[in-house]
Amino acid sequence: MNKELIIRSSSEAVDFALLKDGKLIELHKEEEHKSEFSVGDIFIAKIRKPVAGLNAAFVNVGFEKDAFLHYHDLGPNLSSQLKFLKLVSAGKIKDFTLKNFQFEKEIDKNGIIADVLSANQSVLVQVVKEPISTKGPRISSELSLAGRFIVLVPFSDRVSVSQKIESREEKDRLKKLTQAIRPKGFGIIVRTVAEGKSTAELEKDLQNLLSRWTAMCKKIPTAHHPSKVLGELNRASSILRDVFNDSFTGIHIDDEELFYQTKDYLLEIAPSKQSIVKFYQSRDTPIFERYHIERQIKTSFGKTVSMSRGAYLIIEHTEALHVIDVNSGNRSNKATNQEDTALEVNMIAAAEIARQLRLRDMGGIIVIDFIDMSNPDNRKVLFDKLREEMSDDKAKHKILPPSKFGLVQITRQRVRPEVNIKTREEDPNNGNGEIEAPIQIVDKINQDLERLLKTHKKVVLNAHPFVAAYLSKGFPSPRSKWFFEHRKWVKIIPRDAYTYLEYHFYDDKGNVIKD
Repeated sequence: MNKELIIRSSSEAVDFALLKDGKLIELHKEEEHKSEFSVGDIFIAKIRKPVAGLNAAFVNVGFEKDAFLHYHDLGPNLSSQLKFLKLVSAGKIKDFTLKNFQFEKEIDKNGIIADVLSANQSVLVQVVKEPISTKGPRISSELSLAGRFIVLVPFSDRVSVSQKIESREEKDRLKKLTQAIRPKGFGIIVRTVAEGKSTAELEKDLQNLLSRWTAMCKKIPTAHHPSKVLGELNRASSILRDVFNDSFTGIHIDDEELFYQTKDYLLEIAPSKQSIVKFYQSRDTPIFERYHIERQIKTSFGKTVSMSRGAYLIIEHTEALHVIDVNSGNRSNKATNQEDTALEVNMIAAAEIARQLRLRDMGGIIVIDFIDMSNPDNRKVLFDKLREEMSDDKAKHKILPPSKFGLVQITRQRVRPEVNIKTREEDPNNGNGEIEAPIQIVDKINQDLERLLKTHKKVVLNAHPFVAAYLSKGFPSPRSKWFFEHRKWVKIIPRDAYTYLEYHFYDDKGNVIKD
């Protein structure tokens, strides 16, 4: 498995595309004028007002909509944090390591917010969910600083190890090692990527996080209320921090400044992999075109998503949930019965759905209508396949087994607005209408021909003149590629009467091929 990160920079935004074996699996955008509220940012904020009925408070963090802070997101050591903030703001604490700081009693986990917070009170909070739609950011006063191998938790004494590390021996080793280097007053969470790492590597990561904590505390005495006192890493560094591993084979960047920043960051976290960072300089072909990302974006973000062997997905969004319908399409199949066909299509769909959830960053409740299967063993195979495909997904999620009706329910954490790319364009045949991006029609024709050329001696394609020209002109043209692959020549006839996305196949007798 090869992973590549492709980074495209422009004056307005930086786009990040994560490829797995050449296939687009994640897409992120960092805009210049984007709201200054990213997951992980820490603010010094003011309580607007506690609301007893919600057991929560609305908090002024400088956003047009107040942030929401629930009692359960306060953290047990809120009293210690408030005391520390008050002393630092007054300049009475110069040592920010917490080793000499006297902790307060933990708050009651089932308490009332009005008993611990009051209007106009200052508090340190961290963004856990970016502003989405009409809602302000979701925040927590239980702070954490994420590093490459560990997460540092101020005002805590707990040490925990990622559950994704399966080896009991490795978990015990990491826990003992972390307890030995843990500074007083701080808790530590050991991340999955720390598996097999040495004491020196973890300690270096810890010192970097302590430096960030100290730098943040130095800002507090002169900071406005509200204001950001600690920002997340830039998006390139945060992506590398969270997803980078030894399977990465290339990081390609078309911006020189960002190239050197990324190279320096990789030198810190994985010096042996620094050579995989490449500066892309071609003026003839944009970087997203070179790695076929534009085509994948156009064909992956529409309402209909094509899959191999003629199958496809329909993705619908509502206010309450997302619905995904799996369709087998019009396709020939060698399977002997409907159950085998359903399992085959469902397995293909499971892989594509896992990719779509990450690619679009869909969150909340997702209901998938797989093709019905009567055999419970097949439903178990499908469930295992879906869990396996989603195992790389960093967002917290839960998958319920398929019901007898083929429905699978998934809940997936959403901390940022969903990635929504418009794939429809102006219809050249109708100035007032829109059509799906033309590149989609080429992919659909390719898929249909892949199927038809296996079962028909001769296939004639009738299509709009623009589409016909694209398929037949130049070398190698799509038509010449079909010939080399299938040893059959496809005759293409331009039809002026067709709409842009209309096409039909005919057999050697001139009959329309409908299957």
